[in-house]
Parts: sequence; C-alpha cells; structure tokens
Amino acid sequence: MPKTETKNRPGKRISSGSGTLNEVAKAAGVSEMTVSRVLRGKTNVSQKTRDKVQAAVKALGYVPNRLAGALASAKSMQLAVIIPSLRNIVFPEVLAGITDCLDTAGYHAVIGVSEYDLGREAELIAAMMSWRPAGIIIANAQHHRDAVTILRASPAPVVEVMELTRKPIDMCVGLDHRKAAVMTAERLLKKGYRRFAYLGCDLQRDKAAGKRFKGFSDTVLKGGGKMVAELTVDEPSGIGLGRRHMASLLAQSAKIEIVYASNDAVASGALMYCLAEGISVPRELALASFSGLEVGQSMPLPLTTIRSPRYEMGRLSAERILDRLNGKTPPRITDAGFEFIEGETT
Repeated sequence: MPKTETKNRPGKRISSGSGTLNEVAKAAGVSEMTVSRVLRGKTNVSQKTRDKVQAAVKALGYVPNRLAGALASAKSMQLAVIIPSLRNIVFPEVLAGITDCLDTAGYHAVIGVSEYDLGREAELIAAMMSWRPAGIIIANAQHHRDAVTILRASPAPVVEVMELTRKPIDMCVGLDHRKAAVMTAERLLKKGYRRFAYLGCDLQRDKAAGKRFKGFSDTVLKGGGKMVAELTVDEPSGIGLGRRHMASLLAQSAKIEIVYASNDAVASGALMYCLAEGISVPRELALASFSGLEVGQSMPLPLTTIRSPRYEMGRLSAERILDRLNGKTPPRITDAGFEFIEGETT
C-alpha cells in the first residue's frame, strides 16, 4: 500500500501552555501559594481546599514544571516516548527508528512502558510532561481521558504512532490495522480457505489486535467463510503463547483449515508446535498473521503475513516532532501503509 499524507489542519492548540499556576488558583478560588502548597504535599491545607485544587488541576490538565527556577530558560533536548510493552518484539524496531532520527538532531528519548494499561499510560504522561519534554510520541491511539486532557493542553508536539486515527490529538503516523486484516482475509478466501481459527492475546488490552480481528472475522463471514475456533489468552504476546496454546485451539474444532494469529511471534510459536507434532503446513493446516517480523521470515517455512513498517513509522514520528520544533508545518496524518507477504504457510 502506498504512503498517503493528510496536510495539517487545525488540531490541538500549539502555542499555549498546559495551564498555569495562576489559572489553577483562579479556578479553585485560592491563592497561588495555596496551590503550590497542595502540589508540594504540604499538610497545612484543609481537605476541602485540597479537593478544589486537585479538581482544578485535573480540569485544566495542569502539570507542575519541575524544570522551573534555575532551568527555566533551558531548552529541553528530550522527547518522551511511551510504548505498551517491551515484551512484544515489534516495539524495539519502532524505538530504533525514533532514536536514530533523534540522534542526528541531538535529541534523546526518555522511554516509559504502559503494559497496555491506559491508567498507567496516563500516569506516565503526567510524570514525563512535568519535565517539559520537547515533544511526546505514544505508540497508541486510544487514551484515558486524563491523558487526553494533559496532551491537548501541552504546548509540546504530540505524535500517536503505529495506529492510524482520523482524529489525532495532534499528529499521527501509522497504518490502518483493520484494512490490513481485511486484505489478508480476502487473499485467503481467494485461495479457497473457508474454515478459519484465531489465536492471540487479550483483545481488550491490545486494541490494534482487536481491530485486526474484527476486520478479519467480518471479511471471512462476508466472503462465505466461518470462524470455527477462537482462543485469546491474557498473557504477553509472543512465541511461547503460540506454541503453548496451539493444542487448545485445535481441540476446539476438527474442521480448522487455517489459523490467523494476532502477530508473527504468536504465529511462529504455532508453526513450531505444528512442526513438533508432525502437522504438515500448509497441507494439513495453514497459518497467516500480521507484522512481517524477521523471526517469521526466518522460520523453516516463512510466514504468510502483512509487513508493518515499524522502523519507518518510528523515524517518521520523530521527524514530525523535529519539523514542528523547527517551525515547519508537517502533515497532521501520515498513513505509512503496509505490504502483503506471500509466505510458505498458506
């Protein structure tokens, strides 16, 4: 799929700050000194006043500036980067693209890991923004409302990376996960497959995988196929998940023709199980997935999959931040596209 870009349109405010101490004080009906006492955890403030101040802080998306004072005039050379997991091997490639780009401009990435927890992501955003980074990159497109409030109020440029969203907080660089899964399902239906199964991690935690599953299963049903077995597991996505749980998936139905895995790591584990159990792939059972990981293409049978341009998305997201910092007007939405890979597992 070719890259497409949507030119900048009015989004979040760029020049204004994330609230001020004075604005918080006015909203709470107290003095700036009282607000400062509350934020510093001083005990000589009534609970009623604390509650009013905290409510104003939350409503305004105010984050205390830890670089005030001696560092007030310093230019930040750090970018905050928040990813869902370090256990999922797709994210190090995104980080590589980000850091390679930042290195050329003298910036550095400060990394936080949310573990697919939107509440934790919001806490990380608040903590990182308190140090006033030059920009922030988040490998996610769905956020807790507290995170959205802080991000929209921040003067720092924000890029949501990995998932394509038509209403980004500021800018986004990603791909359409549903469209990628639809393409995969259409290719497999064209090959004659009709009885499908799904194996992957918890779809409530991994929202992108959930979008792919929905697009895939809807297309299968529309094309005359059927999802005869499904298994999602609440544990980190990886090769081990695929190998450990493949037997349980296959036990659900004797009619499975092909397994669609949430990503290449899971599919690689599933393929290892098949090879160990003497299941002929793709003659007895076919496999397809998403990611285009090196491990998937290095298996005895390279996987049929979708390649997502992870390094490129990381690099582009950092470029968008740097462009904004340099006074340019980068595209608000960048579709990085994807590529279908015909492997040997179908």
